[in-house]
Amino acid sequence: MNIRYANNPKDSKLYTTNELRANYLVEKIFISGELNLTYSHADRIIFGGIVPSGNQLGLDAGRELGVQYFLERREMGVINLGGTGKVVLDGEEYMLENRDGLYAGAGIKDVKFGSEDNENPAKFYINSAPAHASYPTIKIEISKANPVKLGSLETSNKRTIYQYVHPNVCRSCQLLMGMTVLEPGCVWNTMPCHTHERRMEVYFYFNMDDNNRVFHIMGEPGETRHLVVANEQAVISPSWSVHSGVGTGSYTFIWGMVGENQVFDDMDSIKTTDLR
Repeated sequence: MNIRYANNPKDSKLYTTNELRANYLVEKIFISGELNLTYSHADRIIFGGIVPSGNQLGLDAGRELGVQYFLERREMGVINLGGTGKVVLDGEEYMLENRDGLYAGAGIKDVKFGSEDNENPAKFYINSAPAHASYPTIKIEISKANPVKLGSLETSNKRTIYQYVHPNVCRSCQLLMGMTVLEPGCVWNTMPCHTHERRMEVYFYFNMDDNNRVFHIMGEPGETRHLVVANEQAVISPSWSVHSGVGTGSYTFIWGMVGENQVFDDMDSIKTTDLR
């Protein structure tokens, strides 16, 4: 498991491009036949990719968690971005097609991931957060995710936000997770941008051509920075940072939030004219 520590915004202002990337960008998410996870000390979120291309892969607790099994004191959200796969929770199988999701509550001891076709393996993207209670496991097909339409073609940010792990869909302790799909010709994932001091966020960008990039804007509103992000890479966005991005072409992203509350629209809006 990769470890990323929390950073002070005053320190981050002094980082070089390479230092910003080393602290906030995760360049490799999916590795065939492996679990590849990152543990961020920003609200202790764990995120990453699982690609079973042979035998099933088991999700075990490591020394970083200090528990006997991964979900002993955690909850987890999953979205499949590959071929048909299955998540096995204490022996119960959940089949996930492309863009199907799953919420798994705390207390599940045995977690395994598998693919139906090893030539077209599942690509499970997961977010996990500490949990104080156990809520029921629920499979969330994209048709059952809650769609929220925002933006406009005129401002190049018309998009549909599919809420998977969200109070409108299922109960969770603190994890929120969903997927934002931009309309053709739209490139801003959110603008005007915002912060939410009560929650951090991880953005996972995918469905991009190899030659395209997303310029992910981060930092404090009065002194922004940016990260250049390629396909299937993720950005850790602390609570003090704005999080917005613009692409050189079409893309989709999965967002996961962890923190004090689950009020999706609890944010502090930033006027575009105030950005520096």
